[in-house]
Amino acid sequence: MWDEAFPSFLIGLREGLEAGLIVSILVATLVRADQKARLPQVWSGVAAAVALSLSFGAVLTFTAANLSGHAQEAFGGVLSLIAVCFVTAMVFWMRRSARTLSAEIKEKVQASLAMGAGALVLTSFLAVAREGLETSLFLWTNVRTAGESTGPLIGAAVGLVLSAGLCWGLYRRALKMNLTRFFTITGVGLIVVAAGVLGYGLRDLQESGLVGGGTSYAFDLSGHLDASSWYATLVQGTLNLTVTMTVLQVVGYVAYLGVVMTLFVEGVRSGGRAQAAQAAAPAAPAAPAEAKPAAGGAEGEGGGTAGPVRAGRPRWVLPTAAIAVPVVVAGVVIAVSEGKQGGSATVAVSEQECGKGFADPRPGQQVFQMRNTGDKVAEVYLVDPGSGAVYGEIEGLAPGTTRALTATIGSGDYAWRCVPTGGRSVTSAAVHVSGAAVVKAVKPVAEEDLKAPLDSYKEYVDQGLATLVTESRKLQADVRSGDLATAKADWLTAHLRYASLGAAYGTFADLDGKIDGRPDGLAEKERDPGFTGFLRLEYGLWHDQSAAELTPVADDLAQNVEKLAHDFPGQDFAPGDLPLRAHEILENTLQFELTGDTDMGSGTNLATAQANLTGTQELLTLLQPLLDERDPQVLVKVNAGMKRVGDLVAAAHRPEGWTPVDRLPADARRQLNGATGELLEDLAPVPALLEIRKAA
Repeated sequence: MWDEAFPSFLIGLREGLEAGLIVSILVATLVRADQKARLPQVWSGVAAAVALSLSFGAVLTFTAANLSGHAQEAFGGVLSLIAVCFVTAMVFWMRRSARTLSAEIKEKVQASLAMGAGALVLTSFLAVAREGLETSLFLWTNVRTAGESTGPLIGAAVGLVLSAGLCWGLYRRALKMNLTRFFTITGVGLIVVAAGVLGYGLRDLQESGLVGGGTSYAFDLSGHLDASSWYATLVQGTLNLTVTMTVLQVVGYVAYLGVVMTLFVEGVRSGGRAQAAQAAAPAAPAAPAEAKPAAGGAEGEGGGTAGPVRAGRPRWVLPTAAIAVPVVVAGVVIAVSEGKQGGSATVAVSEQECGKGFADPRPGQQVFQMRNTGDKVAEVYLVDPGSGAVYGEIEGLAPGTTRALTATIGSGDYAWRCVPTGGRSVTSAAVHVSGAAVVKAVKPVAEEDLKAPLDSYKEYVDQGLATLVTESRKLQADVRSGDLATAKADWLTAHLRYASLGAAYGTFADLDGKIDGRPDGLAEKERDPGFTGFLRLEYGLWHDQSAAELTPVADDLAQNVEKLAHDFPGQDFAPGDLPLRAHEILENTLQFELTGDTDMGSGTNLATAQANLTGTQELLTLLQPLLDERDPQVLVKVNAGMKRVGDLVAAAHRPEGWTPVDRLPADARRQLNGATGELLEDLAPVPALLEIRKAA
């Protein structure tokens, strides 16, 4: 965790000091101008800038969380590149501006004082918002790079608190600091960090498919170094250098570091020479006392310059050192640590030598370094050779690469099964382990195993759609005849029928959006022409729209339902999707129905939730033989959870109708949400147990 904190600490310290200096200069200028009454205007602008920065971070997090896997990689990669651009620009800007920052801010404050309150609020807002947005973006990138948030957030918090203390000391004239030297040193550190973020961003783009070369590795040290060791973790956390890097990552890292560091150092040298020349010139008359910096100490004794830089040192020395020193230090640490930890055995994977290097494993949890020595991407499984049950697996192991596989070894027989893409599976010789507890393995599922449940479910959906066609035609007739009271009852019947077919939604393609789409994201919301289907009709029926207005909606719904019933038998339904749907149906229930998000006026979200439970139960009944064969206790827990949620939902159905979600008593709503969340946790093992594996 702490190794991941340093880059965020550095950005928090530097950006916090930049923003804090600006605020302290603003405050000091107003105090000296006897304008203390206008300080709330400064704090208003600062508060607005902080709120904007936090909102920006939340938007980035929410956006990434709602994207697919490949889209998340592309999103993260692009934002990493943007973060590198921002940080690079910030480093160079502060290198140039440190000596004149106070004077520039004072000029802006004086102009704002003349223009009124709004200008002063805007000045403080813009001054702080720029630093805040940069901090949010770079911190979000660091969290994504680290794969966890605790270390980066703690690092940033410590940096911001320390910067606030430094700014307070400068403001109170209790502290003197050479700002130019400070920003030069931290600039060097941030350039190194940004080079690592660039490399990570390029890898994200490669994994998303937007950039090629994802399997062209410049080096792969995973066969010699333990990626989970403290030294590898430290180097990765601080410099973003990993044990395996592609050619593009290395070229981007070295090119950025070499070019940017050279330009930065040359700029520092030029500033130093200019400062030295200025010092050698005849002294200018002393400035008036009131022209001293507002935030005392920031540019006082020892401030304002990094000092003369020796011109005789070649400009390539520092960039070369920035690249070479981490490599040398890492090499020394690795040599002292004797490379890979002894508990990690290297096992070869290929069509010819599957499992080479695997012998006499010790009981307990172990890490195996699986190295693909062949020329094809392979799936790798640690199996019980008798039953084929899987103890551990790696998917998509590329040629020439090494990845860690963690497995727990107990009493029994173990072997490796390698399945190269386009080739036949190869199983290694078995190794027997005794004297330990028995470890449970998962019996693999083949695509053929899911064929019978899938065929049965397709038949269930076919029958449901045939009934839905009849119900949607009746609903259409109700609306056309102007009998909207009957239409409301028939709408609920048809909609619940559709909701009970939830596991097939993934195959309904565009028709699902036309039949049961939400108005989210549409320009005119509920009245947008693109809003169609059951929810659009619900909105009209319960918002007193006329039969003439609703007839086109009902016609479109009936037409789309008929088209779906016609197209479904020929649509592709991947067998591997079937186990996923049980979890996804109730995820949608928790997200949309139990929040009332899809209530367009009827107040029947809980009726829809009950239909979703019915669809989930139908699916689980078909999958039960496969689940019982692998873990009988899973369905015991799931069925108990289904009953608990079903009872809570049924309690909301009264003789006069369904209780809307927002009118449930607070305790009842909490119980329902909690029970549904617990049921989702109980359903979580289902996709893993029934995942299609090539080891089968």
